[in-house]
Order: sequence, then C-alpha cells, then structure tokens
Amino acid sequence: MAMARIGAPEPNPKLLALRKNLETVILGKSECIEILAVALASVGSGLMEEVPGLGNTTLAKALAKSIDAGFCRIQFTPVLLPAESLRRSVYYPDNRTFNFRRVAIFRKVLLAEEINRASP
Repeated sequence: MAMARIGAPEPNPKLLALRKNLETVILGKSECIEILAVALASVGSGLMEEVPGLGNTTLAKALAKSIDAGFCRIQFTPVLLPAESLRRSVYYPDNRTFNFRRVAIFRKVLLAEEINRASP
C-alpha cells in the first residue's frame, strides 16, 4: 500500500524552469530569483534591495525575456514627476490633438531603480 506524501506540494515545473534559466544568467542571487519567482507565481510585486552594479537590470531583463513580457526601467531622480512614469500625452500638430501613449508603468516587468532618490 502506497503512503500519501505529507508536506509541501510539488513545485510547478514552469517555475522550476524559470528559476533554472535565471540562475544561468545571474550567478549567486538564488534568494532573489526565488523571491521573483514567488512574486510572479502569486501575481504580485517583488522588491529587490541591492546596491548598484550587482546585475539588477540584467536579472529583470532576463525575467522579462523568460516569460516573453515587456520590460522597462525607470531611473528615479529628485526631479522625476509621477506623471512621467504613469502617462504621456503626445501632441500631433497635423490634427492638433494630444494622444495618450502608454509608458513604463504599463509593462509586465518594471524595474524602478534608486527609488530613495525620488522626492517624497
């Protein structure tokens, strides 16, 4: 008679493949990759608190490419206005109209860097 396995459910094979793929791009960030995989599986957001120069942009780009999603990066500065990352109206002089254009916030993978530099 077979015994039922008690404990955690089997990991999702797609998430295992995603983690394996990301670990080939970035070495030594397995905890960060795990958090991103959990955030992706739970349709949530992931917050990476890392110092600059450790492959944050590379990891975010690899995640976007792995799941075939759009990627955008915002560099926060003290003069960045919230509207700049939310929407953009482009003026077309031919017909004298403003048209809404989707910008960074509408991407599936958005990397917001150096948030601490933005004004409150």
